[in-house]
Amino acid sequence: MGRSSRTRNRVAATRGILLCLLATSLLVACAQTASTATSTPSEPTAVPSATASATATATPQPRSWWQDAVFYEIFVRSFYDSNGDGIGDFNGVTQKLDYLQNLGVNALWLMPIYPSPSYHGYDVTDYLNVNPQYGTLDDFKNLLSQAHSRGIRIILDLVLNHTSDQNPWFVSSNDDPQSSYRDWYIWSDTNPGYLGPLGVAWFPGKLGYYYGIFGANMPDLNYRTQAVTTEMYNVAAFWLTDVGVDGFRLDAINYLVEEGQKQINTQSTHDWLKGFYTAYKADNRDAFTVGEVYGADAALAATYTGNQVDMVFEFELASSFINSANGQTNSAVDSALTFAQQSLPGWQFGTFLTNHDQPRTMSLLNGDLDKAKMAAFLLLTSPGTPFLYYGEEIGMRGEKPDPDIRRPMQWTAGQDAGFTTGTPWEPLGPDYQTVNVASETADPNSLLSFYKNMIAIRASTPDLRSGTLSLVSTGSAAVYGALRIENRTAILVLANLTGNPVTSYALGAGDPTLADGTYHITPIFGTGAFSDVTVTGGKFSNYHPLTTLPSYGKFILELQPGG
Repeated sequence: MGRSSRTRNRVAATRGILLCLLATSLLVACAQTASTATSTPSEPTAVPSATASATATATPQPRSWWQDAVFYEIFVRSFYDSNGDGIGDFNGVTQKLDYLQNLGVNALWLMPIYPSPSYHGYDVTDYLNVNPQYGTLDDFKNLLSQAHSRGIRIILDLVLNHTSDQNPWFVSSNDDPQSSYRDWYIWSDTNPGYLGPLGVAWFPGKLGYYYGIFGANMPDLNYRTQAVTTEMYNVAAFWLTDVGVDGFRLDAINYLVEEGQKQINTQSTHDWLKGFYTAYKADNRDAFTVGEVYGADAALAATYTGNQVDMVFEFELASSFINSANGQTNSAVDSALTFAQQSLPGWQFGTFLTNHDQPRTMSLLNGDLDKAKMAAFLLLTSPGTPFLYYGEEIGMRGEKPDPDIRRPMQWTAGQDAGFTTGTPWEPLGPDYQTVNVASETADPNSLLSFYKNMIAIRASTPDLRSGTLSLVSTGSAAVYGALRIENRTAILVLANLTGNPVTSYALGAGDPTLADGTYHITPIFGTGAFSDVTVTGGKFSNYHPLTTLPSYGKFILELQPGG
């Protein structure tokens, strides 16, 4: 608690200045910003918020670093053990930074690294420290420094919705109704009886019932108490300014503030996030947040994006990549991209295949290497900011329960997959002798080699990162096509989603920025004798770049004028 007090005092002394600096850059009056960030609500039940955040997004901004990033999600416990205790640690991640740099990712998302009684860490006991099983704060700072020296940024998982029931805040709140922490949590003298979105949500404490949407061991914080908001602002400031991380993945943000029995996606939640956005941007205007709104499609993601978080994960699009690769038809991905473009035309969302809460990609695809490559191709050629889950790039498998989705990384075919010299905290996947980094690094046709190639192409091709997208009609459900255009250069993304050659297809598309004329095709990825394409009125039709698209054929083709 001592460090928390020191951080709180430091932030109280500096936040007004930081807010003024931010406001000046955004053409907002300093006095207005400072007052909205620190004022006391007129009613004790009001959710603390900041109106200046709405103005913050009105001023056009240059392209942000996260829009050109490829993120890699790491469960530190399972990544690499540097000291032989069977648990992955900060020094282990540091030792594998060269691997990550060679893979091509330029940003890391670390699942919770704070002290916690659980293996997963989503029930935090101290937000201003690190899990001693992972190392020391100095070890983490060294990891951060070494990552930054390689051009790799790091964001942390920040659990705002709830704490551990072993957190000193909750222990005090539970022990004493007169405690200053009593109102940091949601209490009722009697059991309200209603369920939460995930099931039972009210649990007996020592003196009353408390609310915990994720279970009895994870009591929800009460953001109608100003002190809770202030403390979480301080937590963000500590990691952004004292430690120097680059941002946060915000866990379960759609559950933050309840409105009676309305417990999900409330207006009070949106209001609170606006204030948090203003606060963390004052600490570091280049700081990034991506919010988890589980199951969100583009329409729901759009309600959070802009002046609440920088982006939200797009779950519908993630499912579409898997479904189109698995079902070998373009309907899922075409539909999801269409809806995403309608709701978020700036493509400000996080894309992925699966994450730490879901069965692994290779398990969903029943171990099919061709389908795994196709899913990766769809992910890495689509708009948005892609996030990879550790081990996905080598085809690790895992299904529920959750520990099997979060098994140790498979580095070699040797003892315990090269993860540890001790006893691993969780058994290795049974296929580690064939599915591992070492063997796939040596195989140019491996999934790992494919990921490296695709990430490198995305990094060197602005059209794939920031270009507009026009879906291409293909005349065949087996064929996916998209036109990506950036600064009047055009890229055609094309894929035969099936294991059979396709001859009956015809491509058609249009884009107003595509100049009329004949274009020569230069392959960025894929081989063949490609025919030229003629554009008239910004459109082309009945185009066959190849007579036959080979099974699982994947192509990234540049349209060069004057062919």
